[in-house]
Amino acid sequence: MKTLGIRAALVAAIALAATPALAETRWDMSVVWPEGNFHTQDAKAFADEVKKVTKGDVVITVHSGGALGIKGPEGMAAVRDGLVPVADILMNQQVGEAPVLGIETLPFLAPTMQDLALLHKFFRPKVEEVAAKMNQKLLYMVPWPGQAVYSKQPIKTIGDLAGLKLRVVDANGHDFFTRLGASPLQMPWGEVVPSLAAGTITGVTTSSSSGVDGAFWEFLSNMNTFNWQASSNIVTVNLDAWKALSPKDQIAIEDAAKRLEGQFWLVSRAEDAKKLEILKSHGVNITEPSPELKAELMKRAQPMWDAFKARVPESAPYIDAYLKARN
Repeated sequence: MKTLGIRAALVAAIALAATPALAETRWDMSVVWPEGNFHTQDAKAFADEVKKVTKGDVVITVHSGGALGIKGPEGMAAVRDGLVPVADILMNQQVGEAPVLGIETLPFLAPTMQDLALLHKFFRPKVEEVAAKMNQKLLYMVPWPGQAVYSKQPIKTIGDLAGLKLRVVDANGHDFFTRLGASPLQMPWGEVVPSLAAGTITGVTTSSSSGVDGAFWEFLSNMNTFNWQASSNIVTVNLDAWKALSPKDQIAIEDAAKRLEGQFWLVSRAEDAKKLEILKSHGVNITEPSPELKAELMKRAQPMWDAFKARVPESAPYIDAYLKARN
């Protein structure tokens, strides 16, 4: 009996050793922003939390600086097609896939974080719907700091924008600055600094964070804090990759994303103040638009809201509901 017991225990041990351990799920995450950018750091914090809450079942490796070869406007298509399972994506660059995603970048529609949070209350379900139609799931959304205009010369009047070769991110920006007399050019982040160095552009509209990322003080000495446009990044995961996870891990990741999103909004708010100080320390002259200039900018901006609703009819209910709640 004793010998049989030892033999049975030995057989059981051999069988256990021969049984393969459940493999962890590994996801590569595409991020176009530099390593030090706060969105990249948010992504890394999210990856760390996912590993923790899934007890190592899901491991995300963050690839910053566009290392996976996916450019900004390609983000949602890349996740949809499974080229990458998860990505941090600038939403307003996805309007080629879904024009309705351009709502939040309408000039002066939601110029503050408080405004943007209210807009998201109505608009987020539509973003989730668009993501689902593109075979992906929205995990979290985080705004950029307000959009400024960097230039070589100060911008005190509309006339100072005349002919400015200005980098913009999306069609709304192109339309707005064309109305203001500038010569805007749409381009993804990866092309901005080389274009400044080559003289292809002589101005940039972007955040304080990106101004530091690009060391704009080497090219441009002025920053006017128009705060004319809101913009957010979204992090989405391919639905096939998502559905391959256990329900337990799905719930854990959803809870982590919801919990961290609020923290990431606070990071964004603090980011602006910190990066403005860095820009100042490098000699960048930071100004606000005068009341007269701001009134003129708003006058040029508001007709674009109705024009967008006419061009993208599905946007109208979200814009109207937000404006009604804001007013």
